[in-house]
Order: sequence, then C-alpha cells, then structure tokens
Amino acid sequence: MDDTKRERNKLLARIDDLLDGPMAFLGFTWLILLTVELVYGLSPILEKFGFVIWGLFIVEFAIKFFLAPSKTKFLRSNILTLVSLLVPAFRVLRWIPLLRMLRLSRSLRLVKVLSSINRAMRALSLTMKRRAFGYIILLTIIVIFAGAAGMFAFEKDVSGGLPNFETALWWTVMIITTLGSDYWPQTIEGRFLCVLLSLYAFAVFGYITATIATFFIGRDAETKRREIADGKQMDELRKEIISLKQILVEIAKR
Repeated sequence: MDDTKRERNKLLARIDDLLDGPMAFLGFTWLILLTVELVYGLSPILEKFGFVIWGLFIVEFAIKFFLAPSKTKFLRSNILTLVSLLVPAFRVLRWIPLLRMLRLSRSLRLVKVLSSINRAMRALSLTMKRRAFGYIILLTIIVIFAGAAGMFAFEKDVSGGLPNFETALWWTVMIITTLGSDYWPQTIEGRFLCVLLSLYAFAVFGYITATIATFFIGRDAETKRREIADGKQMDELRKEIISLKQILVEIAKR
C-alpha cells in the first residue's frame, strides 16, 4: 500500500512539473479575461475561449484528484481551486428565476475574483520560482487591476458609485498605498473586497518598508565598513611615512 502511494505521489509530481508552465500561462490568461469581462464584457468568441480554459482547468483538477493518494487532503489543500471551477457553472443556470431572485450574481463574481487572484498568485509563484521583492511587485499589480475590475463591477450601478474603470483603478491604488479615498463601497461585496484589499495593503506595505529599510541599512553598514577600512589604510600609511622618515634621519647622521 505504501508503495502504491509512493508511486502515485511520484506520478503526481511529474504531472505537476509537466503542467506547471501551461497552467501558469492559462492562469494569467484567465485573470485577464475576468478583468475584461467585469469591465467591458466578453464577446462571444472570448466567452467560448474562457469556457475552453475552464474545461482545461477541470481536466487538470480531475487528473490530480484521481492520482492523489488522499482525496480528502487534496480537496482541503485545493478548496479555492475547486470553488473557482464551480463558479463558472452557474452561468449555465442563469435562466433559473430563483438565482436571479436570490441576487447571487454579484456574490458569485466576488468568489470568482478572489479565486482567480489565488490562481494567478500560484501561477506567478511558479513562474518566478521564489517569493522575492519582484514577486511582491508583480503580485501587487495583479491585485490592483483585478481588485479595480471587481470594485467597478460591484459599484458601477449604485447611486454615486464608481463611474468608470479608470476611477475604480485610481481608488484601488489609493487603498493599496494606504492613502485612502473619499469614496467608500456601498454594496456588501464591494465592502468585503475593500477589507481584503486593505489587509493586503497593510501586509505588503510592511514588507516593502522592511525591504527598503534593509537596503538602506545595508548601504549604511557598507559605508561604515568602507570608512573604517579607509581609516586603517591612512594609519598604516602614516606609520610607513614615520618609519621612512626615521630611516632618512639615520642615513643623514652617518
């Protein structure tokens, strides 16, 4: 039994290595399609293309689920991925009056935004291999554009809401940079997304501040070491001049 699990884990790791690149590309493409959908809407061709990507995600998930030795553990560690795969299915059920009556559309959009950002984070980490400063910058750009698209979709139809995507983008940048804004979301989904963006902003702001501080502290330490080294060289040069002067005095006495 242990041998079977070991073989399944090896096969799962190989499939992960094989699919990481293509799935990362599709993850970024999926997020771009989501942003376009929330802001401008998708053309029939782009909508079909989105369904194709969704189908590929389902196939990938099904293969990994089949090979996973522990199905329960696999589902727990991929709960957001599972949610992102289930949300597009509700498009097929748009004609059901009950869904319209419950006004699930905005809530499903919120789940889709969050799950798509999560998939993009995974794709970005696979692309950059390690979570460095560059990873945080690129991730922040992704969060800004996806968050702005979500806020615009949630707040565009309310009274005094966000009139266009550019305004939503400016608002999101102000939240991410912790500067704040005069406008506060009016929908439940917009408020929830605002809280998540604020939490991300505090975490990232602290990381960036610490990184910049470490950079300048390192430079200061380097400067101090250089100053110490220059001081030692001057002392050695002074000693050599004194000893040379003594030699010249002795030679003159002879």
